[in-house]
Amino acid sequence: MRAERVFAYGAAAGLLGDLLLGDPRRGHPVAAFGRAAGAVERVLWRDHRGWGALHTAVCAGGAAALGLAASRAVRRSPAASVALTAAATWSVVGGTSLAREAGAIGRALEAGDVEAARARLPHLCGRDPQALDADGIARAVVESVAENTSDAVVGALVWGAVAGVPGLAGFRAVNTLDAMVGHRSPRYRRYGWASARLDDLAGWPGARLTALLAVVAGGDPRGAARAWRADAGRHPSPNAGPGEASFAGALGVRLGGTLSYGGRVEHRPVLNGAAGRAVRAGRGDIERAVRLSRRVGWLALGVCAGTRMLARGIVRKGRTS
Repeated sequence: MRAERVFAYGAAAGLLGDLLLGDPRRGHPVAAFGRAAGAVERVLWRDHRGWGALHTAVCAGGAAALGLAASRAVRRSPAASVALTAAATWSVVGGTSLAREAGAIGRALEAGDVEAARARLPHLCGRDPQALDADGIARAVVESVAENTSDAVVGALVWGAVAGVPGLAGFRAVNTLDAMVGHRSPRYRRYGWASARLDDLAGWPGARLTALLAVVAGGDPRGAARAWRADAGRHPSPNAGPGEASFAGALGVRLGGTLSYGGRVEHRPVLNGAAGRAVRAGRGDIERAVRLSRRVGWLALGVCAGTRMLARGIVRKGRTS
C-alpha cells in the first residue's frame, strides 16, 4: 500500500477514534512527552538561547525520530502501518477534548453557574477566570476553540500529510514545547525563544488552512473572508490571528479586546469589530464555534489526504513522462 493511502486511511481512523473516544485518560503520549521534556529542561536549563535551542532540538527531534523508527519497523505491513498512523493521529489530535471542555463551560454558563465555568476555564486556556464575567468567559472559550482547532487538529494533519507519523509526532512535540517554555516569562524569555519560533514556523500552514476552511464551512463565507483579510495581521500571534479572525467573521461575532493572563493585562485589537456582535453567554456562541471546529477538522482531513494523493500522482506522472 502506498504511503498516501496509509496516511489517508490511518488519519481517518485516528480522527474517528478521537471523535468516539477522546483523549486516553491515562498514559497519554503527549503527557509522557511533557514529562520527558521537563526532565531534559532540568538538565539543560540556562538563561541562554543556545541552550534553549538544544532543548528544542533534543525534544522535538527525539519525538520525530521515534516516529520515524516506528514507521520503519512496520513499513512491510500495510495493516500495521495504517494502525500506527491511526494511533499516532488519535494521540496527537485533540478535537474531542477541546469540544468537551468548551461544551462543559457552555452548559455551565447556560445554567447560570458562572463559578463552575470559571473553575473549568483553566482546562482550556490560560486566561485569568476571576477577571471575567459570563460573557467574557464565553468569548475566551470561542477564541480558544478557534486557536486550538489549528493547534490541536489541522496543524497536526498538515504535518502528517507531509511527513507521516514523524510529522504528526514532531508537530505535537513542537506545539507542546511552545506551551511549556515558549511564553515570555523571565525564566523562558531566552531559553524558550527557539521553541516559540519553531512553533510559529510549524503552525503557519495549519493556521492558514484553518482560516480558509472556516470561510468554506462557516455560516457567512463572505464575512469570514473579510475578517480574515482585514484583521488577522493585527493579532499579536502570527498563527492565532487567521483562525480567530476567520471564526469571528464566520460566526458573526467580535473577538479580541482586553485579556488578562495571570495578572498581566493585554489590550488586543478587536477582530471583526465592524460587522460582529459581542459574544454572549446565553446565545449558543460556544456551541456554534464547536460545530464549526468539527467541520473544519474533517474538511482538513479531506484536503490533506487529497493533496498528498494528488502530489503523489503528479510525481509518478512526471517520472513516467
